[in-house]
Amino acid sequence: MRLSKLFGVAGIVGVAATGAVLARHERSRRAYSAEEVRARLQGRVAETASASLDPDLAPDWPAEVEPPRRHPLEAALSAVMRIGPLRRY
Repeated sequence: MRLSKLFGVAGIVGVAATGAVLARHERSRRAYSAEEVRARLQGRVAETASASLDPDLAPDWPAEVEPPRRHPLEAALSAVMRIGPLRRY
């Protein structure tokens, strides 16, 4: 019985600590004004656009690639569920 109480107290303490960390993070996130956030995002976009392409991150496939073919089961599932084609990301 005492072990279960110990686990219960430990769980409550864990939830409280997680809430405190999330509240602190939220306060620090809200400390930025909208203009500061916009300026930081625009700076990141400009930094990314000006960065040279890393050859290790460049795709190995050619630029002209045909779209993937639908699997027969995907077409059947779409017909049964009356949904459009499944999206691939």
